[in-house]
Amino acid sequence: MEQSGFFALISRMRHIKRWGLMRGSYNENVQEHSHMVAVLAHALAVIRRDVFGRETDPNAAAAAALFHDASEIFTGDLPTPVKYLNPEIMAAYRKVEGLAEKKLIAMLPESLRASYSPLIDSVPVEIREIVKAADKLAALIKCVEELKAGNNEFLLAERQTRRAVDKLALPEVQYFMENFMPAFSLTLDELNFSVD
Repeated sequence: MEQSGFFALISRMRHIKRWGLMRGSYNENVQEHSHMVAVLAHALAVIRRDVFGRETDPNAAAAAALFHDASEIFTGDLPTPVKYLNPEIMAAYRKVEGLAEKKLIAMLPESLRASYSPLIDSVPVEIREIVKAADKLAALIKCVEELKAGNNEFLLAERQTRRAVDKLALPEVQYFMENFMPAFSLTLDELNFSVD
């Protein structure tokens, strides 16, 4: 069998820095971000299923979230203000992302491609919606944590990201925002209470 570089490339997500145009109080890489998006996507899917009674697969959402930025191994992390500058840039970037995703899938042995394709280049619409929402929540959490650290560089990003999250108008996102999001503004001492 021919060797594949698929997983070696996936492991390189840790070298791709996010928020490249921003001065952050801590650095975040694509691998760390993908983990948080997976945690959030799983949570949103569980909320969708268990709170709102809509059928979904939390495990599929979490797995797809782990790979949602895998194309950035080839493209790097294009800053949001650049990516959304105009429709032509956005369309071109989406095309490049699609090519990168197909290249990743092609690196796998034929027998594994059908299992990884729904996680990378053929994500079902319902799962993609959950992962997109989780991605926005992860960005909002980063902004809140930066502001909590006294970094006002993220003031506008926090407002814009919060508006984007609100625009999603998904009940599971609203539930998360009401029940879990406020805790991200707390200190460790405030979070670390003992239950007797």
